[in-house]
Amino acid sequence: MPPFTKEEYQARIKKTKERITDAGIDVLVVSDPANMNYLTGYDGWSFYVPQVVIVSTEATDPLWVGRGMDAKGAMHTTFLGAENIFGYPDRYVQSVERHPMDFVADVIHDRGWGKRSIGVEMDAYYFSARGYETLKKNLPQAKFKDGNLLVSWVRIIKSEQEIEYMKQAGKIVERVMQTALDSVAPGVRECDAVAEIYRAQIRGTDAFGGDYPAIVPMMPSGEKTATPHLTWTDAPYGNEIAVNLELAACRNRYHSPLARTMYIGAHPPAKLTDTADIVVEGMHAALDAIKPGVLCEQVEEVWRKVIARAGLEKESRIGYSMGLNYPPDWGEHTASLRPGDKTALQPNMTFHMILGMWMDDWGFECSESFRVTETGCETFADFPRKLFVKNG
Repeated sequence: MPPFTKEEYQARIKKTKERITDAGIDVLVVSDPANMNYLTGYDGWSFYVPQVVIVSTEATDPLWVGRGMDAKGAMHTTFLGAENIFGYPDRYVQSVERHPMDFVADVIHDRGWGKRSIGVEMDAYYFSARGYETLKKNLPQAKFKDGNLLVSWVRIIKSEQEIEYMKQAGKIVERVMQTALDSVAPGVRECDAVAEIYRAQIRGTDAFGGDYPAIVPMMPSGEKTATPHLTWTDAPYGNEIAVNLELAACRNRYHSPLARTMYIGAHPPAKLTDTADIVVEGMHAALDAIKPGVLCEQVEEVWRKVIARAGLEKESRIGYSMGLNYPPDWGEHTASLRPGDKTALQPNMTFHMILGMWMDDWGFECSESFRVTETGCETFADFPRKLFVKNG
């Protein structure tokens, strides 16, 4: 059963149809797994082969098209009736002679939509160049348009039930972060600490379990804290080193990321403690600046002015809209907290504010996931904001 009511899915579809109509699109071929889930509830680890949800302004409900063996998964996880679920034979899978988009094109043609304006998600992770060329070859009378991020912008304002799942993920991530702080110690292999973190992510709380996050634990240590996107090794942790912990929890595909930095040892260097202090001060100021009507770039400006007092600069953005997603990313690819982004904040927009300072051979991270409220913002997790020092 899908985690939302049929009425909520239908409201999402209605908003999507309005958006694609404004974009001059009659039929939208959705290949982003998160957008497929958002519109229908479909949830399966099947995105390694082409699959789509087709939204037409001429049809009440979308169509799901995917690998034949996954069609029953669509019946289990979506609100769609069997007549709207199409599975292609396995001869289309990883073949040099044919492509699943051949089958998708046939479905579109058979519905009488082959001459319509067709939108495709040109920058989606799982929509390939070959897939696009195959659709164009099989639908020569169609007018193709870029429909990238159309559904993602519909997703940016969350419903109350979506917010509830993110709050639940926030409760799980509190346990995940505490598990990380408890597990990382001198002599412990990095992989063993991560194993405990995975257990906490999936175990969840006594009231609700967790799902797999879209991004794996990112936990660089020592000099590797100078860069954000490293994972772990099987080497044991040493002493007098920092470890960055960028983790998350997930509930029904809705995320709550959280980042902190810990120092193993009794003597964290002054450059690290001083940076931690100013970063946390900047985070408090930026969070305090959030309210409906404030522009994304204005939130970043508040943060930038705080760290400038310490002679610090940060070139990369400090946050982005996030929530529902699948690997390899929990971000929605829409609004960002950075100069030039004039998106006005609205209630129930949700963001991950990630304040990472990555220097030549060291770094510090602190982040919060939050929703915009009617008067300010609310973080999903309640966890101390500081440099954690663990005497090894």
